[in-house]
This record gives sequence, C-alpha cells and structure tokens, in this order.
Amino acid sequence: MTSVPVPSTQMRPLLPARGSATVKSVTSGDTVILLGRATQMGQKPPEVMFTFEKVSAPRLGNKANGNVDEPGAFTSRMWLRELVVGKSVTFETRKQGAMAGDRVYGVLYVQAGSNGNNGSGESKMINLAIESVRLGLATPKFFGSSSGAGADGESPADEDDVDPYEQGLTDALREATNKGVGIHSQERALVRNIKNANEGAFNLNDLVKAVQASKDGTVKALIEYVFDGSRYRMQITDESPEYGEFLYGTFTLILGGVMCPRVGNAKAEPPKPDEPLSQEARSFVDLRLLNRELPISLHGSPETMQGTCIGTIHHPRGDISLELLKRGLARVADWSARVLLDAPKGCKSGIMVMRGAEKEAKKSKLGIWKNYVAPAIAGEKTFEGVVVEVSSGDTIFILPEGTSYASENNLRKLSLSSIRAPRIGNERAGREDDPYAYEAKDRLRVMAVGKKAKITIDYERAIPLSPGETEKRQYATVSIGKRSDLGQVLVGEGLASTQRHRDDEEKSPCYDELCAAENAAKLAKKGIHNAGKYSRRRPNDLSEPRKAKTYASSLHRAGNMKAMVEYVFNGSRFKVLIPSENCSCMFALNDVRCPQSTPMTDRDSRKAEPFGDDAKRQSRLMLLQRNVELVATGVTNGGVITGQIFVTVKGERKSYSSILVASGLGHIDQRLVDYGQAPAALVEIQETAKQHKVGLWSLVKEEKVVKEVVPAAKSIEKVFTVKLSEIRDGNYFFFTVDDEAVRVVSESMKIFTSKYGTSGAPCDLRKGKLVAALFDDGAGKSWYRAKVLDRATTKGKLSVLFIDHGNVASGKFLDLVSDADWCTLASLLRLFFSSLVVVTQFL
Repeated sequence: MTSVPVPSTQMRPLLPARGSATVKSVTSGDTVILLGRATQMGQKPPEVMFTFEKVSAPRLGNKANGNVDEPGAFTSRMWLRELVVGKSVTFETRKQGAMAGDRVYGVLYVQAGSNGNNGSGESKMINLAIESVRLGLATPKFFGSSSGAGADGESPADEDDVDPYEQGLTDALREATNKGVGIHSQERALVRNIKNANEGAFNLNDLVKAVQASKDGTVKALIEYVFDGSRYRMQITDESPEYGEFLYGTFTLILGGVMCPRVGNAKAEPPKPDEPLSQEARSFVDLRLLNRELPISLHGSPETMQGTCIGTIHHPRGDISLELLKRGLARVADWSARVLLDAPKGCKSGIMVMRGAEKEAKKSKLGIWKNYVAPAIAGEKTFEGVVVEVSSGDTIFILPEGTSYASENNLRKLSLSSIRAPRIGNERAGREDDPYAYEAKDRLRVMAVGKKAKITIDYERAIPLSPGETEKRQYATVSIGKRSDLGQVLVGEGLASTQRHRDDEEKSPCYDELCAAENAAKLAKKGIHNAGKYSRRRPNDLSEPRKAKTYASSLHRAGNMKAMVEYVFNGSRFKVLIPSENCSCMFALNDVRCPQSTPMTDRDSRKAEPFGDDAKRQSRLMLLQRNVELVATGVTNGGVITGQIFVTVKGERKSYSSILVASGLGHIDQRLVDYGQAPAALVEIQETAKQHKVGLWSLVKEEKVVKEVVPAAKSIEKVFTVKLSEIRDGNYFFFTVDDEAVRVVSESMKIFTSKYGTSGAPCDLRKGKLVAALFDDGAGKSWYRAKVLDRATTKGKLSVLFIDHGNVASGKFLDLVSDADWCTLASLLRLFFSSLVVVTQFL
C-alpha cells in the first residue's frame, strides 16, 4: 500500500542566504518581484515577492485607500523600476518562511553602473535599500529601538550592537534629511490624480485623437499589468502638455492585430480554465514589457468595450506582436487587424508582416499550431480557365483550361474568397434583389465573362442549401489581366463587403487588402456604404405576349441594338436585356432552328434531341452574359421577339445564325427554304456542313434507293358540289359540301329555332366550348352551331365562330354539337368536326 506523504510543518526557505535573480516587476518603492529559473522545460518560473528589510516606502494608491498615493510613492517606485526591472540583481535574505508570510525580507544589490551614478567603471555594488533612503524615497524603521525609530536621524543608543546595515540606513536618513531631498523636501512630493477610463473618468476617443494628432503619433505609457499575452493595463505617464488631462489615466490596451490564448479565471462562475499556452504567452510578455515605460500608438476604441483601446507598443528591440506570432503564442485577430492595414504612423510592422509570421509558425507547427493541419482542397489548387457565367456578385462558373465543355458538370462553381456581395432576389419566393445586387453582378460580369482567369483555391466551406442538405463550395482568388483579385475591385467600388471570419477559419491571402479597400469605400461612401436612397433598376419585362406585341413595333424601328444575353433556353432561344429600350424579352433567331435540349425541370416530359444540348452549350459559351448586337424583325403569337444576333469573333462581326449552321448545331427553318426566303449565304453554309457531315448532318444516313418499275395506278377523281360560305382573307376560306348531312343539320337548326324561339338561356361558357348562337342572315334571326373563341368587348356577350359557315360574331348561346369544313388555298385541307349531327339537348 502506497503511503501518502505528510507535509512538513516547518516551511522550507524560499531563497538561499545569498544569490542572484531577475527582477520581474516593481510593486512599490520597497518591494519587487524576483523571478527564478524554471526547473523543467515549459514550466512556469518561480516568483518571489522581495521587500527591503527595515525600510518603508510611501504607499501607492489602491482600492483600500481610495486610490490616493502617499506623497512621493509614485516617484519612489519609478526610481526603483528604472533601476532594476528586467535586470539581474544580487539578493541577501534576512527573514523568510513562517515569520515573513508571503514574502521574503532582505537586501538587494545592483552594480553601480546600472543607474549611471558611478562613471568610474568600477564594479561597485549598491545597496538599494540604503540608496532609496539616501535619496529621500524611503525611510528606515527600527523595531525595539528607544531612539524613535530613526525619526530624528539619531543613531541607536548602543552603538556597539548596531548592525552595519542599520547604521547605513541611519546615515542615509541623516543625509537625506540634511539635504531636504525627496519626502524630506519643503515642497510637496508628487501625489498622482489617478483616472480610470473604465469608470468614465476620461474619454478614450479624445485620447486617441490627441495621440494621432501628435508629432510622432505616440504617447508614453507604463505597462502596469499583463492580463494575457495581448491585453495589458496601461497608465499614461507622458507629461507633454497635449496629454495633460490624460496624465496618470489608466485603461486597457489590446495589441492590434493579434490575440493570445486567454488566461483563466478561477473566481468566475463557473470557473474558467486557462487556454493552452496562455501562461507561456503571458510569461513571455511579462519578461519583456511588464513595468516598462514605452511609447504606444492608439488606433481606436471599440464602442462595445468600455475603457479599452486598440494599439501598438513600440519597443526599442522589436515588435512584441511579431515575436508572439513567430513563436506560435498568438494568432492574427482579423477584427483588430483592420486598424493596422495602412501601417499607422510609428507602427514598425504592418499586418502583412504579421500574416507572414503566422504563416511561418503554422508551417513549423509551433505553439498553438502544434496540431495544425492545412485545409485539404479537392482537385487542383491553382489552374486557369474561362469564365462562362456569373451567378451573383461573388460567384462564378468557370471552364478549366484543357477541359471540353461536354457537360454542365465540367464547369466549376467558385465563390470569391472572403467577400460577400448583395444577395440576388428570388422571383418565385417574392424576394427582391438586395440594393446593389444587380450592379455587383453586372460589374463582375463585365470583368470576367468570356475571359481567361487564373484561379487559386484558398479554402472550402459546406454551404447549407436546405435542412439536411449542404453544398461543398470552393472559395478562390480570381485574377484576370492586370487585376490580381476581382474581389478587391468589387469591395473597393462599394459593391461587396468583406466577410468577418472566425480566428480559426481560413481566409483569402489578400484579406488585408480587401479590408483596406473596404475602409476606403466606406470613407468615400461608395455603393452599399452610401446611406442615400437606392434607385432600384426596373426594366420592362416583355415576357407577357400582349405586352411583347405592343412593344415589338418600337424594337423594329430601333434597328441595331446593343443587348446582353441574360439566359439561354436552347441553341437559338434566349432571354435578352436591351438597356437602350429599358426592357428584357424573349428572343429567338428568325431563320435557324436548333434541336430540343434537355428540359430544365422534371415536369417537362420532352426528351432531348441529338445535338440539342451541344447547341445550348455552345450558345452559353459564346453568348451567355455577353454584350451582343441584335436586330428585331418580328414577334410570334407567344410574345417572342424574332430577329438576328451578331457577335464579334476575333475582331470580325458575324451573324450567330451562320455560326450555328456552320457548326452543324442548327438548321435553316424549312419554311424559309420552301418559300425561297432563306438567305443564299446561309443556305451555302448549310450545304457545306451537310457535305462535311458536321453535327446534325452526321446523323443523316445515305440510303440506296432501289427503283422498282410499278405500273402507275389510275387516279380516282370524285367531284363534290360545295357552297362557299365565308372568305376570311386571300389565303383562307370556308365551304360546306352540298350533301344530305348538311341539309339535315340545316333543317334541325330551323326546327330548334321554331320550337324554342330566339331567347337565350344560361349555360357554362368556356373557350372552345360548342354552343348554339343566334345570327341574322337577312331572312331573320335563327340559331346556328358555334364555337366559343374568346370574350368579346361587348358586355355580357362572347366572340364565337359559326362552324357551319366560318364567320365570327357575338351573341347569346345554348349548348349544342358541331360540324364545319375549313380550307386554305395552299393545301385545300378538309377538316370535318363531325359528319353526323345529333341534337341531344337544347336547354
């Protein structure tokens, strides 16, 4: 059974009788914190509070005494601080352990050259306790002495038993009293007027403005306490006139651009433990900054953090921020790094240098980056390609170089790293575009679509699309031509904002330039940073057939128009935006037809035809979101504007119809060929494509026709007697065959009229429904069979087609069946709706 050791009742001495140590800090004019050496690697070095034996310095202000100094307290501490902080001293212990409580009493020695009092170069050791008394910065205290504890400067009564140390204190006190120095002076010693920014004693924003307006952009301050590696309590000690109202003011300083692991708080509820390496970062800063008076630059005071400033500390030996980053004891904090982007006056290292230091620490896996694993990128990290489409102000589709556009899956969807553009609206959801969403998308379109881009993938994210469904999106830096980062252009023009990343998230390598561009855009009040009213773009939408037909005449008269192809439905059908006419419409080529492509939705049952998807992909590659020239020549009944599109290929203006036909992805409309209206040049191009069996023409198989001699069958001719009932125009007319069926229908309608009269009756009227309609043919009103066409302008009546005669009129109706023939001069087609007439119900 293992025995549990019992702690000894006698405390082991904290320090040897004599030795040397480093002074970590000075808490008052008679007390310092000595720092020893760690016994193990990574272990916190031991600390000891060391107080001068039989010497008392004036007390500094604290909460116990209402934050009021005793006269000369701060002067005494500052003298000792300048002399010993961060330096090696020799100590001699006189009292420690159970009798001393939480500290050690003794004497400290420092070389005479440390304070510059001895210029002889001799290695003379100065007793700091005696020296402080001699300068009037402390007083001795002799317990058990009947001579008044040295208050009158006299030596103790029994000189033979006097300790040399005490004698030295007495002599130093006598000298100080005689000279009237320090606290013995006739003038009142310094008493600080301590101000605390956390309690609203002064305005930190005023201090920031005063520092930034000063000649060198800095102010002297004392690092009083280190909360963690990047947060300190500061006290202004600069006695320059411009800082008079802030003198001895205290506030919290956060190092701009870095963040160290947080030190825990055992008193919190629940207690907060230390973050990994927080004590190491704090110790690193303690040794180099604690109790130092250094110039600092102030960059701003966060509104949400009262009594706190973001700043930079300027140490003669280097930048503490960089040193922390190099050792992996801190990470770059983006939220505070924004103020360092322009390397403010007096700042020795900008944020870009910090990024480099952090990157090197990551590579070397130092400190907090010990378990760091670089993000895995699917596919190539760097490649080139052509931008095919811009879906929003920060997202593009790109076709990598060397990859054929054989499928939409070959396109790579990328978002620009670390920026966020205004959101594009959703018409189906009834959500409009965010302000400047269109401008951002159009600016990116102009810069990118159709151009060769260099892509560098920076990181990947899982984007939630719907509950339980995510999309893995890659974020990249896109450079085109002289523009090294398109995101920076958008942010600088106020068309996008930078994303606020978490400290552990990957981000754009140009993140700091993005933040700088955003700051410049905010100052200039560009785009989304402009508080003025946004004028929303509202072009006329001609997707409704009636509206398109009304607008068509003005488009015809406009002639050549600049336009932008917004969407590609198939190889020859598009949606275009015409800025000069402030409208968007459906547009189709008037002379070329392309095969049907794969339907966009599953609800469309049509199947893709051969080369239909190829034609659509070519149109996407050549026309989508490109600036084109178009000429409108007509409009269909469905409201589609027809005409020609012209594009520039290698500096030459070409008709897109000829490009489709030449590549075998489209063919001339057969009706134009039959009527001899097809352009001769286009026909020639199509014949060339046929000869070379390009595209569609590769599917045409030549079949050998075996001619068989078949006796010609004698045609059978049949003569009908017809009655011309209606002539619609030069091409269309109606007739009825003079046979028994027609006579039966005519007699039946006469009987119907004589039996029921000419008063109408209510019935279910729908477009296409067969009804009985009243018409006056000159011999009096009578009922005739009719078909509902559409509602007429006359209230209460409908527009109908009399199917037995072909004329159109309006009137009152009853339910019935139908019969009619319709012809064209071109084909004389005979369309029988019904050969028998059966009257089933009249009312």
